[in-house]
Amino acid sequence: MTARRPGLSDVLPILLSIPHGGTQIPPQVSDSVCLSPKDQFDDSDPFTREIYDVSAEVTHVVTTDIARPYVDVNRAPDDRPPSNPDGVVKTSTCYGQPIYQPGREPTDELTEVLLQLYYWPYHESLSNVMAGGDVAIGLDCHSMAALAPPIAPDPGKERPLFCVSNRDGETCPTPLLLSLARGISRAFEIKESDVALNQPFKGGYITRAHGTGSVPWAQIEINRSFYLDPRWFDDTTLSVDPRHLTGLRQRFCSVLSELDL
Repeated sequence: MTARRPGLSDVLPILLSIPHGGTQIPPQVSDSVCLSPKDQFDDSDPFTREIYDVSAEVTHVVTTDIARPYVDVNRAPDDRPPSNPDGVVKTSTCYGQPIYQPGREPTDELTEVLLQLYYWPYHESLSNVMAGGDVAIGLDCHSMAALAPPIAPDPGKERPLFCVSNRDGETCPTPLLLSLARGISRAFEIKESDVALNQPFKGGYITRAHGTGSVPWAQIEINRSFYLDPRWFDDTTLSVDPRHLTGLRQRFCSVLSELDL
């Protein structure tokens, strides 16, 4: 987990949370994992750090190196298998792929270790930043598959190009959310109707847990079709042309600079 504050006086008073961009397997479970690199890729939010991490432009960025299949910091700490195999420490991916060798899933004790090492520090970083008094809005930054996976709230459906959410007005004033949506439409040169509000996502655990105070929180989801396209994406190496990612990051910077904070 990393939290960075640039040493600049003219940065935007924004906290960016990027919870699913990590790629590392925790060493505590590395010898029991059976997930392929492609399955790990598909269960993560690939390249979200490359798109959203604009630490030179904002006051704070909080992210993690640990990949989402192993510790999902955007789940409630008690959201666990077997009641939810896609919980905070998962046993299968959102596409139903087993993450661990049979019989080697994390025990309750190991789950607690993983939470102490990777989950709670992430949320403590968010809380500490929010307590600092220099943030006007928190944005939880994600990507979404173009076609919803089986366990999603919209299984099998095509997704919008963007989704912004505030839990139906609970975590961010609707006028500010609409301003964010309009900024995305302009910066990414898409129709305003291509930026959905609270559909298919209303905001996950991070916005729910940290968006109840005086500082608003919103969730952003970018459709992966923006970059997992043969024009830029190599599905053999699971890599994207860095020049294309730079362009997306610059567009995101434009979105932030237009927010009325």
